[in-house]
Amino acid sequence: MIRFEHISVMNLENAIRGARNPLASWDKSDSSFDGEGRFVLGFNDLSLAKRLCRAGGDHRKFVRQIFVSVDITAPLYWWKEFDTYKVGTVANSTSTMHKIHAKPIEVEDFSHDRLTAESRRFLDVVVDYLEAIRQEYLRTKDKIFWYDLIQLLPESYNQTRTCTMNYENLINMYRARKNHKLDEWHTFCEEFIERLPYADALILMKDEEEE
Repeated sequence: MIRFEHISVMNLENAIRGARNPLASWDKSDSSFDGEGRFVLGFNDLSLAKRLCRAGGDHRKFVRQIFVSVDITAPLYWWKEFDTYKVGTVANSTSTMHKIHAKPIEVEDFSHDRLTAESRRFLDVVVDYLEAIRQEYLRTKDKIFWYDLIQLLPESYNQTRTCTMNYENLINMYRARKNHKLDEWHTFCEEFIERLPYADALILMKDEEEE
């Protein structure tokens, strides 16, 4: 399971203006804001952006200035892989260490959409046991029970993080993870990255006939 909320794409206007700085071609810019306040790339600016993106990392520096913020809820086993992308990304997470005991532990706190029926029943047992430990910790405040919670917690436990990244980060993630074994990465690529503004041109870099 993976979920995306509160998606914001920022600084596209400034990024495309900066893309024109090397040749001082600002007079050719034809982008504008629409009636809903969204920045829309004009034909000239989009054509330039496509050429720069396809020319390679040295030429598409402007995409590093297109920022994305998103709240992602995903299991710990997925976050371990996301954490390999440290350069250019920032994330503030809900605290497992400080808040694991703050609410009842329920099955819906875990990703279980790929479990077999037998494993799903076992998860129920694990969750009931973790909740019993939580109750014991609340009753006694004995840290030994807190450690039981932390060390027994399955990697399918869902955590929410507010993440910021840029389009260059997303180019690298898409190329590396679009065919990954984890379904969560497929969802990340198809339902998050591919739906961002101008993703086809600036991230996927599709040929004209594919767009």
